[in-house]
Amino acid sequence: MSSNLLINSHAISKSYGTHTLFSDISLGFFSDERLGLIGPNGSGKSTLLKIFAGIENPDSGKIVQKRDALVVYLPQEDRFDPEKTVEETLFHALSEEHREAEHYQRLREISRQVVFPNREQRVGTLSGGWRKRLAISQALIQEPDLLLMDEPTNHLDMEGILWLEGLLKQASFAFVLVSHDRYFLENTTNRIVELNKQYPEGFLKVEGNYSSFLQKREEMLNQQAQQELVLSNKVHRELNWLRRGPKARTSKARYRLDSAQQLQDELGAVKARNAQGKAAEIDFEATQRKTKKLLEAKDLGISRGGKQLFAHLGLQLSPGRCAGILGRNGSGKSTLMQLLKGDLSPDSGSIKWADGVQIVTFDQKREQLDPTQTLKEALCPQGDQVIFQGRALHIASWAKRFLFPSEKLGLPVSQLSGGEQARVLIANLMLKPADILLLDEPTNDLDIPTLEVLEESLQDFPGAIVLITHDRFLLDRLSDILLYLDGHGKAEIFADYHQWLEARNSQPSKEASTGHSPPPKQKVSQGLSYEERKELNRIEQKISKAEQVVDAFQQRLHDPEITSDFERLTELYAQLKEAENKVAQLYQRWEELELINQNN
Repeated sequence: MSSNLLINSHAISKSYGTHTLFSDISLGFFSDERLGLIGPNGSGKSTLLKIFAGIENPDSGKIVQKRDALVVYLPQEDRFDPEKTVEETLFHALSEEHREAEHYQRLREISRQVVFPNREQRVGTLSGGWRKRLAISQALIQEPDLLLMDEPTNHLDMEGILWLEGLLKQASFAFVLVSHDRYFLENTTNRIVELNKQYPEGFLKVEGNYSSFLQKREEMLNQQAQQELVLSNKVHRELNWLRRGPKARTSKARYRLDSAQQLQDELGAVKARNAQGKAAEIDFEATQRKTKKLLEAKDLGISRGGKQLFAHLGLQLSPGRCAGILGRNGSGKSTLMQLLKGDLSPDSGSIKWADGVQIVTFDQKREQLDPTQTLKEALCPQGDQVIFQGRALHIASWAKRFLFPSEKLGLPVSQLSGGEQARVLIANLMLKPADILLLDEPTNDLDIPTLEVLEESLQDFPGAIVLITHDRFLLDRLSDILLYLDGHGKAEIFADYHQWLEARNSQPSKEASTGHSPPPKQKVSQGLSYEERKELNRIEQKISKAEQVVDAFQQRLHDPEITSDFERLTELYAQLKEAENKVAQLYQRWEELELINQNN
């Protein structure tokens, strides 16, 4: 099938006041487009999408759209009449000339495809996830040639994200999507564009999915770092020559002077680009408690509004362990967090905390932030210094760690973006020594560079973590176990996200009864992806650490105090078995990665 150009842009630029978002961007979108648009917060992704949608105008440059191409824009936040029903909302999305029997039939087909529980339900009563599905349906019913989507997975639960992935894999229309969801980008796109002032053109365009992009980006940035080193050496040599040169400037000396100045300018530009790659510095502080059992929940059950969320739920948290929580919206994930923190009492079962255990919580509703405070007050409530890991830091230095320039410190919290507010909450968490981190959707609104730093920091956190997130990449990297709440009273334990997905996809009849068709099976990748290569490079170190944990447990088995205490001995055997299983899983994963590597 031939590919037609739907939109073409040439040298478009956009600034707000003195702040330049991007300049001289030239991109074209084709009829077979499956493009992921990424970049740090504030790089102009949403603005660029609005310019292509015709909602905003560029300061300069030109955009040409194919005459008969229908471009539909799906914003981050929907705007619906809360009094209208689902069906009325979809019907009004059709243009006047399309409100006929054929298109009304399409309305019903889309309603069935999205599986709205009740098309007569008023929009004002829908959850955030179902409102997002309605917004997507409203865009689809217009039969776009090009669909522009800004964070389409926002508010969707895992089932909703998988539904949207399946839909986009089979889409007959072209699309461009802004997203920070790395698995979503991996599974739905065939081209990635990153807006970032790191690059000479202000953006990097790579054919292929997200793994391909990561590999190409790493190569490009390595080349740019090497370029900085070469230029730096050249400048150093030229300056040394000029210092030794004759005071009476000959034409040759003047040429060398001009050449040195040109090299310095070029070096300054490359340095400035390389400096743009800085991400927030995230480092959680633990209490260094040695207790092996920080929390134990037995046979937990709770109901809300006459509906049982879960029953017979058991969970044990130990240092260095992460429990991922997965489930549909409304299945009780946040309620479980409240139980583990002690803010709620279960209807049945019990929770036992270690004496003096310190629990720190990240609240997805961000109710811990006072919108009337300034950024300075939110980051540093008292004085001009914070105490981090026993060291005093000035507020300006502390703010800089989270990419806040000093001139922003006087801004009220209400004027900060969602990503900036998330960084403030993370900064506050870092000041509180913790045994257990309860993280409820910490990734919302964070850009990919910040997500990567958050991931690394949480991997190094020596305490226990309970993590609710729709970011499958983070969930997969951190979780030692995955607890799935089905919202109908059942709580199941899985080893990881992939085991849960396999179990989900092996039950098509159950999914069909709930109206969600499983996505197509994942294609087997040819060779190791970038992330798998990264995993292979560090898996030996992980195995070594895991084996050290096993050795430590085995040595404790010979401790006379423990051998004489049946309860402690039983607990130690269980921990040893768990540690040995982890070593076995790591060796199995090592073999899998090596096999893929050797066969390609």
